[in-house]
Amino acid sequence: MTRAVDRGPPYDGCMRRIVILIFASLLAACATQSPRAAAALEVVVVRHAEKLADGADPALSDAGRARAQRLAYLLRDAPLVAVYSTDTQRTRQTAKPSADEHGLALTIYNPRMPPAEFIAWLKQNHPQGTVLVVGHSNTAPEIASALCHCEVAPMGETEFDRVMRVRFAADGTARLSVERN
Repeated sequence: MTRAVDRGPPYDGCMRRIVILIFASLLAACATQSPRAAAALEVVVVRHAEKLADGADPALSDAGRARAQRLAYLLRDAPLVAVYSTDTQRTRQTAKPSADEHGLALTIYNPRMPPAEFIAWLKQNHPQGTVLVVGHSNTAPEIASALCHCEVAPMGETEFDRVMRVRFAADGTARLSVERN
């Protein structure tokens, strides 16, 4: 006499496959980078924060130091891979909190380098992630314009809060967005 073995409902093998597929999908989703981190490159361009009125190479004022801290907070979740500054106290002090927040060294760049050359160098050295560039009222708009190949309004002497983000899609197209800090 043969005994029947109960193997459960007829869909038991099918359920096992579904559970395996769901588990595999979850693992794949966890391994995928967030859309922000997956972007080819984002360059954030700002002018240095408010400076003291005296001296040839003035430091940041109290308001400027607070703005530099707000910038670091704004970029806290960004996949920051590099921080560039000109070699003045005010630009270095603006960039340093963001660099420190991400454990990055501050890199000095020459503001007299033609923007197109600087951009080509940046893109070659940083194909992915977020790069912060701190410049001056006369250089920051030029750099942003060279990045996006679009028109960028000049900065007035009293404008310290403009944050220009240029995001590059995987196909190389650039999009400029402007926010206030």
